[in-house]
Amino acid sequence: MNKCVAALACAGWLVLYLGRCAAQPPASPLLLHVDLTDAPRHLLHAHLEIPVTAGPLTLEYPQWIPGDHRPTGPIDNLAGIIVRADGKDLPWRRDDVDMFGIHVDVPAGVNRLEVSLDFLATSGDTGSDMDGATSANMTVLEWNSVVLYPAHIPVAQIPIVASLTTPADWKLGTALTVTGRKGLETSFAPVSVEQLVDSPVITGRYFREIPLAPEITPKHYLDVAGDAASDVDLKPEYIAAVNQLVRETVPLYASRHYETYHFLLSLSDVIREEGLEHHQSSDNGVEKMGVSDPKLAMMNADLLPHEFTHSWNGKYRRPVGLATPDYATPQKGDLLWVYEGMTQYWGDVLAARSAFWTPEVYREALAWSAARLDVKPGRTWRNLQDTAITAQVLRGNHSNWGNWRRSQDYYQEGELIWLDADTTIRQLTHDQKSLNDFCVKFLAVGGNTPPKVLPYDFDEVVADLNAIAPYDWRTFLNERLESHAAHAPLSGIEHGGYRLTYGTDPTSFEDAYLAKTKQVDAWFSAGIMVGAMGNINDVRMNSPAFQAGLGPGTKLVAVNGHGFTADVLRQAIRGAKGKTEPIELIVSNDDEFRIVRLDYHDGEKYPRLERVQGTTDLLDEILKPLAAGKGSGL
Repeated sequence: MNKCVAALACAGWLVLYLGRCAAQPPASPLLLHVDLTDAPRHLLHAHLEIPVTAGPLTLEYPQWIPGDHRPTGPIDNLAGIIVRADGKDLPWRRDDVDMFGIHVDVPAGVNRLEVSLDFLATSGDTGSDMDGATSANMTVLEWNSVVLYPAHIPVAQIPIVASLTTPADWKLGTALTVTGRKGLETSFAPVSVEQLVDSPVITGRYFREIPLAPEITPKHYLDVAGDAASDVDLKPEYIAAVNQLVRETVPLYASRHYETYHFLLSLSDVIREEGLEHHQSSDNGVEKMGVSDPKLAMMNADLLPHEFTHSWNGKYRRPVGLATPDYATPQKGDLLWVYEGMTQYWGDVLAARSAFWTPEVYREALAWSAARLDVKPGRTWRNLQDTAITAQVLRGNHSNWGNWRRSQDYYQEGELIWLDADTTIRQLTHDQKSLNDFCVKFLAVGGNTPPKVLPYDFDEVVADLNAIAPYDWRTFLNERLESHAAHAPLSGIEHGGYRLTYGTDPTSFEDAYLAKTKQVDAWFSAGIMVGAMGNINDVRMNSPAFQAGLGPGTKLVAVNGHGFTADVLRQAIRGAKGKTEPIELIVSNDDEFRIVRLDYHDGEKYPRLERVQGTTDLLDEILKPLAAGKGSGL
C-alpha cells in the first residue's frame, strides 16, 4: 500500500478515501495571516498563500468540525473570497454538490495562489463555535473559520504557517508555539492544518496567563480573558482547583499526549458560552461571573475537567468513525458513549476530586441527571446507541418534546454506564482494581507522546475491560446500549451504596440550575418545566400535565385563580397533595385562553441520592482525591 492508503487503513476510511489519495501534500507550507483588528465589529480578515501546480484544483473549507460531531463549518459566514495568481484575479466556481468546495484552474507557470477572504463573525445557521465569539474586548478564534486547504489530502499532511494581528493592547493565549512578535503581529511555528484547527487562540484587552502545577511537565496554563480587568482577578480557591485538576490527572491517566496544555477561559456575558475540546488546549466560555458567583460556579464546575479529559479520551484515543482524514469526510458517532459518556463520567469525578465540587454536590448533580433520564419516555422507542448514531441530528435541537425525542443522552446515560462499569470492576476484584486501571491501559497506551490520534473500536474497549477484570463486558455494554427499558440504568448508583429518591425541596445543585435557567421545576411531579414568565418549556409525555392537555409553548396565566408566579405554582402543587380537587389553570395558547384542570396530588418531587445503610459506600471511594495537594474547595 502507498503511504496515503496505509495511514488511513486503521481509521476505517480506506474504501471511501482510496480514490482521493492521488493528490500530494504541498512541497512547502501554506501561509495564513488573520487580521483581528476588526473583530470588535464582528469581522475577521484572512489571507492565504497556497503552493500549487498548474491544472484543476479544489480548495475545501472545513465542514465536519472535530468535537462538534456534526457538519458545523460556518460556510454561510464566509464572504469576500478572491483568488489571485501573479497579481491577477482568477475565476472560481463552487462545487455543485459540495458547498464547502471551490474549484480553480491554475494557469501554467503558476506555483502559488493568493486567497483573500472575510469571515462574518455573526450568528449563522450552522451552530458554529464561532457564533458570538467576538466582542469589543476579546475574541476566541477557532482557525477552521478562516482556512481553506487543498482537497483530497489528509490534513495531518498539509503544513501551514500562521500569523495573527490583534487590536492594540490585546494579549493572547494558545497552545501554538510563538516564534516572533512584531508590532501587533504574532507569528507561530509551522504545524499541520490538523494541528492548527486543533489549536484555538483567545485574545483580549483584559487578559491573564496563569501557570499551573509548576512541578508537572509538560507545562500547563490557564489563559483567561474578560470584559473588564476585574473579571480576570480569579479567586484563589478557583485557581487552586484548576491546579489540583492538573495533578489529579497524573495517577488517573498516567500519560501526557501533548507538549503543553492551555485552558482557554472566556468570562463574559457577551461572548458565547462554550466547551470545545482540543488536543493541547480547550475552548471554555462561561458567564462574566461564571466562576465567582457560587451558583454559577457550581453549574460550571465540570467544564474544565470534562474538556481536559478529552485530551486523552477523544483527541488521542478516538473512535474509528470520528478519526477522519479531513474535514470533508462524514463522521460516524456510534462510539460517542465512550468519547463523551466516559468523559462525562471522569469530568464529574475529577470535579469532585479537584474540589470544584464537594462530594455532596457531585451526588446532587448525579441525582439530577439520573432522574431526568429515568423518567424520559423516549427511551422506550430510541435506544442509547441511536442517540450516538444520530448525534448530528440531535445536537442543538429544541427542548420542546425533548423527553420524547431524546437528546444527546450518550453523555449522561453514558456516564451511568461507566459508573456501573467502575463499581462492577471494584466488586469483581474486591476493590483491588477499578476503572482507573482501565484508563491507564486504554488511555496511556504508547506512553507519553506528542499530539497524535490512536483510533479504537468496540472490540478494543471490550478487550481492555476484560484485561482489567474478566467478565462478559460485551453483553454488559450491549444490553445497556440497546435497551428500550422504561427506566435508566441505575445499577452503578446502587452498587455505589445509594439509591435515587425524591424530596420535597430542590437540592443546592438543582437550585443553582433553576436559578441559571430561570425555570420552575414541576418535572418529576406534574410533568412540566415552566419559564419565569409562565411559558411551558416542555411537557413530559404521559405525565399528569400531558393528560390534562398541556404542551410546550403554552403559557400559564393563572393558577387556582391567582396570577402565575413560581411561588403560586409551587404552593398549588403542595396544597393539592392528598386531596381530590384538581389544580385549576388558566392557560394561553396562541392567544386563545382556556381552563385546564390538572389532576395531580402527590406534592413536589425533587431528585436526590439516599444512602443505603449496610452497603459499601463505593461512591465515596471513587470521589477521593488520588494526588497530593488537595484543593481547598469553592
